[in-house]
Amino acid sequence: MLLNKDAFGEDFIWGVSTAAYQIEGAHNHDSKGLSIWDVFVKRKNKIFQNQHGDIACDFYNRYVDDLYLMHSLNIPNYRFSISWSRILPNGTGEINQKGIDFYNRLIDLSLELGITPWVTLYHWDLPHALESKGGWVNRDVKEWFGNYVSMCVQHFGDRVKNWMVLNEPVVFTGAGYFFGVHAPGRKGLGNFLAATHHAALSQAYGARIIKSIQSDSCVGTTFSCSHVEPFRAIEKDMLAARKADALLNRLFIEPLLGMGYPTQDLKILNRIEKYIQQDDERDLKFDMDFIGIQNYTREVIRYAPFVPWLQAKIVSAKKRKVEVTAMNWEVYPASIYHVLKKFSAYENMPPLMITENGAAFQDEVRDQQVNDSKRKTYLKDTIAQVLRAKQEGVKVNGYFVWTFLDNFEWAEGYHPRFGLVYVDFTTQKRIVKSSGYWYADFLSVRSSKHIPRHLVEQISPNGEEGLS
Repeated sequence: MLLNKDAFGEDFIWGVSTAAYQIEGAHNHDSKGLSIWDVFVKRKNKIFQNQHGDIACDFYNRYVDDLYLMHSLNIPNYRFSISWSRILPNGTGEINQKGIDFYNRLIDLSLELGITPWVTLYHWDLPHALESKGGWVNRDVKEWFGNYVSMCVQHFGDRVKNWMVLNEPVVFTGAGYFFGVHAPGRKGLGNFLAATHHAALSQAYGARIIKSIQSDSCVGTTFSCSHVEPFRAIEKDMLAARKADALLNRLFIEPLLGMGYPTQDLKILNRIEKYIQQDDERDLKFDMDFIGIQNYTREVIRYAPFVPWLQAKIVSAKKRKVEVTAMNWEVYPASIYHVLKKFSAYENMPPLMITENGAAFQDEVRDQQVNDSKRKTYLKDTIAQVLRAKQEGVKVNGYFVWTFLDNFEWAEGYHPRFGLVYVDFTTQKRIVKSSGYWYADFLSVRSSKHIPRHLVEQISPNGEEGLS
């Protein structure tokens, strides 16, 4: 298959994605409040080498140069998140005008450079003040979140039309409230089920609020999705795979579509009834304008009788002796095709968008260049699988690379590098990787005419010729 941008059509949306805590830094600047990640990273041995996002990519102070760099790479759409605690330090109550001003500057410069903003309202950084009140386990989080969403639309909605309500709710509830490996570090089935239900309510509630204020908005939400296969063609493994699929892929999309939670295939979810109140089943449903699909790999599942509730276990890619990324995830571009086909098969499914996809590899700087051939191949192969799905009739309308800059990757710290742009976290120097140049070429011919001279010299050892 010849990979050509034109094959996707003129209206297909291309971009890159980032998240506030992972790049902004400035964790306590300009009256910002603490988030759960600001607190969690200070707990010993929770993060690789006890690293943290206090500075990260220093995007808060370097966003101007970074947006010019994005523009130089012909990237027309930028998905970023708003830090809830930067604009509402206590989660509710008094607004921090300095936080509002920062996002206004970011949005205004993006538009000036011809980059369309796509705003994620929640990318895992709940204000710590709200976690002290129970966080996502507390049903009041729905109203706290609704107030925050309303404030964002009122302040930024005159220029922002594209919104994503939640980022990967199954991850922030599972890793943060069941396994305790992500912020806020809670554990247990009760915490997980309560957080799951309240997040599911909030994703529909937040979308309704956006539409009530801005009827012409484009509203969606994003889900982490993995193609799931049984390890062996035996009944026990196939049943285990169905359970894993219900948890990993179906837990949030099905109530959003009005189908309820997938209790038939995952019986333990029946316990979520404890948290369901009158009208909740109705309120879980909302007709989104699009659904964001975030896919990186596939999961192969086997029956595991001693795993509580699931009786299912992932067979690691290393054990299967297949090629892996720096995250130890299998390199399997066809996963995105299978996930797109699976989600498109739901009745009344809105158009799909790939809102995250990428790969982390062991990038090295040599002669001020980063030749990340594995990432470039991965992106080519994965985008080809998106085109395959589109040509088979799947309504997929966009693709965002994760991520623009190497950044803080949660519990893994700074070790895995996903970026199109290399970041030296000591000097904050940026170096465009070969994958970044490939993506720019794929989107259109590069041009450096709008890049400040000092930035050209910083990002390219050959001056302007390095960008041509």
